[in-house]
Amino acid sequence: MTCMAATTTICLDPKVKDKLASLKHHSRESYSSVIERLANLAIDEKPLSDKAICGIEEALEDIKNCRLHSEEEIMKEFDLK
Repeated sequence: MTCMAATTTICLDPKVKDKLASLKHHSRESYSSVIERLANLAIDEKPLSDKAICGIEEALEDIKNCRLHSEEEIMKEFDLK
């Protein structure tokens, strides 16, 4: 397999470069691999379903209207110890 690489120069804050370096799986891993891994994590291949979005909206409304249950209440309701 042939690797076709493009060379790009970017200006990074030293703190950002240190963060990227800390994300390397091994010392010889390229920054390109690290950035590719981060980009893949940022892209969600499976968008939320309409049902999931409705559930999230309902949960947010519950929170706004203080319809909340403590962990203790949930444990008691479902007989969990």
